[in-house]
Amino acid sequence: MGLWDRLTGQFIDIIEWLDDHPSTMVYRFPRNDNEIKYGAKLIVREGQIAVFVNEGTLADVFSPGTFELETQNLPILTTLKSWKHGFESPFKAEVYFISTRRFTDLKWGTKNPIMVRDAEFGPVRLRAFGTYEVRVASGPSFLREVVGTKGRFSSGEITDQLRNVIVARFTDLIGERKIPVLDLAGNYDELGNFLQDAISVDFAEYGLDLTRILVENVSLPPEVEKVLDKRTSMGIVGDLGRYTQFQAANALEQSAKTGGAASDGLGMGMGFAMANQFAKQMAGGGEPAGPPPLPAEAQYYVGAGGQRSGPYDLAGILSQIQQGRISDETLMWKTGMAEWLKAGTFAELRNSFLAGPPPLPPNS
Repeated sequence: MGLWDRLTGQFIDIIEWLDDHPSTMVYRFPRNDNEIKYGAKLIVREGQIAVFVNEGTLADVFSPGTFELETQNLPILTTLKSWKHGFESPFKAEVYFISTRRFTDLKWGTKNPIMVRDAEFGPVRLRAFGTYEVRVASGPSFLREVVGTKGRFSSGEITDQLRNVIVARFTDLIGERKIPVLDLAGNYDELGNFLQDAISVDFAEYGLDLTRILVENVSLPPEVEKVLDKRTSMGIVGDLGRYTQFQAANALEQSAKTGGAASDGLGMGMGFAMANQFAKQMAGGGEPAGPPPLPAEAQYYVGAGGQRSGPYDLAGILSQIQQGRISDETLMWKTGMAEWLKAGTFAELRNSFLAGPPPLPPNS
């Protein structure tokens, strides 16, 4: 290397960062004790900002664009360096590039179950997990509160702390909302919105903006899910009698496939049982037929003097005829008749109105 190359190699005239890894949040430009040349070109691409740090003090911040480093666009650094009348000599400063794009598909979840009280199931333990997205909202705050002096900082170095914040706020939220366990699936969006509002302040303290958080699943312990599955199955089965017949038919079909004397005997027994069951159903609900119900006794009404009385059974009417209270001219009505008729026209009462035997014939 010639003398001129050694001299020019002591100065940096282009400062830029080409992001080579999607998880990198902060990248410190490698100065290696080289000095930044007066009028050097700073290239800040979309999705980046550049922060100049002088001896541990945050100085100027550059948004996307191309800049020639001069006194005019380095006002804070000019003050720190005491460049009262501008500068033309090289200078030393640390340059941090910070990615401002969204970091997506970050995972969160509960390490231990959350104990809650459910109105239907009582005390239950819940697990939850989901994803969230963040971006750097304040580069200086993120450098000051999180990164420090690290030359490269990736999202994986802060996700554990962010997950702890999310789980803590989610635990408070799920306890305060008191949503029934069986209704949680219909409230994932609402839980995510409430969670985002509750956590945004915590993330802002790190210089981060929580752009989205999703609750993907809230689940019960495996043993509780098994019991719930059995309960659901019983509700689907419904008629246990029909379900038993279905199971028996399946067993009969399986037995026929395997063959053998034992299966033949089992099949015959089940066949007889099923035939008997079907015969009972065809006869009427599986119960033996009995005699028909007794016919209902007729009810009589009496109309006398413009007044209606009754109802009376047949014995009561006969008793009144014997007492002379009902004559063959008295109007009567019984169930099934269209109009009132005289008592003498009732076939069952006609003989009751005979006063005695007919007169003897004259002597011949």
